[in-house]
Amino acid sequence: MSDCPPDPSIRVTLLPRDTNSHGSIFGGVILSHIDLAGAIEAQKLNPDRQFVTVAMDEVIFHQPVYVGDVVSFYTRLERVGRTSVRVHVDVRARRRRSREEVPVTEADLVFVAVDEDRRPVPVLDEDARPPA
Repeated sequence: MSDCPPDPSIRVTLLPRDTNSHGSIFGGVILSHIDLAGAIEAQKLNPDRQFVTVAMDEVIFHQPVYVGDVVSFYTRLERVGRTSVRVHVDVRARRRRSREEVPVTEADLVFVAVDEDRRPVPVLDEDARPPA
């Protein structure tokens, strides 16, 4: 896992309702938070744009997450295209009992800026783009 920025995009405590049949947090719960954290990062580029998730590449689960862990989702902008954005999300859990922070998951996501009809639009306003 890469170096994390000082502040996470999201920080949550996961509860018993989030567990799977193995007693750890269900991967889908983690994926939904990864998606939210990535969208927050994309939105920083242009708060007036709506972004939709089009891909979640290479999700890697390093360790399980347990009930009571405080889970932090750190984001990093990887690439900005004309209509799309790639964001990397590192997920770390602070264990409830030991207080140790461990890397648990990471993923790369692609978001596309869309208009009200869900058609792709430029991520940045044309007047906000630097001259070529």
